[in-house]
Amino acid sequence: MADFGGSDLEAFRTEVRDWISANFPASLKGKVNPMMREERSKPSADQEAWRKAMGETGWGVPTWPKEYGGGGLNSAQARVITQELGRAGAYNPIGGMGVMMFGPTLLEYGTEAQKQRHIPPIVKGEIQWCQGFSEPGAGSDLASLQTKAVDKGDHFEISGQKIWTSGAQFADWCFCLVRTDTAKKHEGISFVLFTMHQPGVEVRPIQLISGNSPFCETFFTGAIAKKEDLVGPLNGGWSIAKRLLQHERSGLSGAGGGGMFGQTKSLDELAKAYVGVDDQGRIADPDLRTRIINNLIDARAFQQTAFRAMAEAKGNSSPSAATSIMKNAGTRVFQDRAELTLEIMGHQGLGWEGEAFSADELSAVRGWLGGKATTIYGGSQEIQNNIISKRILGLPDLTQSK
Repeated sequence: MADFGGSDLEAFRTEVRDWISANFPASLKGKVNPMMREERSKPSADQEAWRKAMGETGWGVPTWPKEYGGGGLNSAQARVITQELGRAGAYNPIGGMGVMMFGPTLLEYGTEAQKQRHIPPIVKGEIQWCQGFSEPGAGSDLASLQTKAVDKGDHFEISGQKIWTSGAQFADWCFCLVRTDTAKKHEGISFVLFTMHQPGVEVRPIQLISGNSPFCETFFTGAIAKKEDLVGPLNGGWSIAKRLLQHERSGLSGAGGGGMFGQTKSLDELAKAYVGVDDQGRIADPDLRTRIINNLIDARAFQQTAFRAMAEAKGNSSPSAATSIMKNAGTRVFQDRAELTLEIMGHQGLGWEGEAFSADELSAVRGWLGGKATTIYGGSQEIQNNIISKRILGLPDLTQSK
């Protein structure tokens, strides 16, 4: 495969297009990425073949370093891959929390041995990760967490509880915040990694209003994290956690897409199918047409702003509050889209089960319900507004006593 380190994007586009044509299974065209589903089933042979093919190229994480299996490409080339996948009706099969949050963080803070060990399996989609951050008594005030890691010489012994652990029932590994010093709050937190496939780890899925169970309660009773899997310095986990949350909010702001809400067709395609068209081939309802156009404009403006923010943030090693703006803006756009989808479907967008509804219609309903959580997890909308007001606008903290 040619090395396109220069500016010949059209030549690179041709190679990407030809590669997708040769490797993407036709049976998956237009299908939702299974990683975006709240409930997962065993992958099909075609899904596995597509994951392996993309993993070998490193294009699933195109801007990650080549020495760890990534694409080693620039942001312009990464956009070409995204565009060509969309043109072909294909999805990126390499994803999850390892890509969205943990991998970028480990590339910044991990040792060379940790990067060599953990990054390649993420690049190839071979290992799934979950996040051990929130606790029953430590949500918005995450630094109040109480899950303890006791030093046992060559390892830490972990005991405590995490909640809203997304995908824990599918995860192989966990990146986790633990308390290693009870005398300090922020300065007593460490960032550790450990396998979920060990005694002392219990996962209990939580059923949501959507009928699915993407979140879990996770209990640790003497679980083990090896000393070599401490990321960063002991009691230095809070700074790493802030950086990871930046990556999480950035990912959540752009993760909505069609797949997140069970949609594989564009809003205008759906409207023409369900509402019909006028004598000029336009969506028959002019008010609906206007609102669909506005949502498409908002989505495109958000996408372009996200690309610009990523370009400006390149090389910046400190957490940026701009991700809070992007998270709030992105989740609003995608929740509006989910609302419009159900409105377009009419009574067919109100089904829960039964043969009277198609699989896409049932998926849209569950996606709409599940999508309500996007303004809560990863830091609620209110928390993001506080960050924006303090760190970007420089407004005074009125919660502090005078």
